[in-house]
Amino acid sequence: MKKNVGNADKMLRIIIGIAVIGAGVYYQSWWGAIGVIPIATAVMNFCPAYAIFGISSTKESS
Repeated sequence: MKKNVGNADKMLRIIIGIAVIGAGVYYQSWWGAIGVIPIATAVMNFCPAYAIFGISSTKESS
């Protein structure tokens, strides 16, 4: 797996994941479990959707 999630993207994914989990806890809904997905992609530095569409938010080394 080639890394395709950059640092700014990684931080945004963690924030969104925590917010979704928090909303799920607040509203007592299992939908909050979806917040694990952006956190997992941030931790792995790999997003399968980015790979499918050929997107990368990492800095290219020259």
